[in-house]
Amino acid sequence: MACYSYSAYPIFLFSFIVTSSFIVANTGNFNKDVDITWGDGRAKILNKGKLLTLSLDKASGSGFESKNEFLYGKFNVQLKLVPNNSAGTVTAYYLKSPGASWDEIDFEFLGNLSGNPYIVHTNVYTQGKGDREQQFYLWFDPTADFHTYSILWNPSHIVFSVDGIPIREFKNLEAIGVPFPKNLPMRVYSSLWNADDWATRGGLIKTDWSQAPFTASYRNFKADGSRAWLLQQMDSTNQRRLYWVQKNHMIYNYCTDTKRFPQGFPKECAVH
Repeated sequence: MACYSYSAYPIFLFSFIVTSSFIVANTGNFNKDVDITWGDGRAKILNKGKLLTLSLDKASGSGFESKNEFLYGKFNVQLKLVPNNSAGTVTAYYLKSPGASWDEIDFEFLGNLSGNPYIVHTNVYTQGKGDREQQFYLWFDPTADFHTYSILWNPSHIVFSVDGIPIREFKNLEAIGVPFPKNLPMRVYSSLWNADDWATRGGLIKTDWSQAPFTASYRNFKADGSRAWLLQQMDSTNQRRLYWVQKNHMIYNYCTDTKRFPQGFPKECAVH
């Protein structure tokens, strides 16, 4: 994998470190760190702020957002996904900026029929444009226990990780004309919602509302916007882990979808 120098960034980084109001770390208490934004009682903070649950029924899903905004950082949460027949549901954990030309970094967990693997859907939006999907099967049952899902975002790359194992890296390739999210602060969001028009086998499997309410559980949320993450790179061990995941667990990569890009793949596909 290519290695990129920070020699082009020193003035920017110094300005960011000194002046940014977005370098904040959270407290590890959902009562203090997030606001429940929708769901009419379907989202609940429990155990003195140590546990949060989102639920979905036929009337509505639910969601929350971080109280703080961040420009770069490391964003972790331990999540236990909807068990049993979760087909048609989507549990999303992502960063997003406001406005019509938004930036966004997505984890989406697509529900399944009992016994089938969960699909982890990832995407990166810059200035309101995404279309950079990669999908993976997890190598464990994500409904049996909590697992850690992380997003590292700094000026050189975005790294999606599961239990400390990187599954995707999206590099800053602005030098060859690929847009990269770098200017707009983002909040952390999560939601549980019905997407049976597309989520499970392209919408062929519909939500079984007799299984409702569907519930996902969260703990150990940590959004750390400190400067410690600004220079974080992938070492050789994590590069090998990334290769292992992409070789053995990737099920869709937009950079190999010839039907979608008959005139040629996006520029970043030649490097990623």
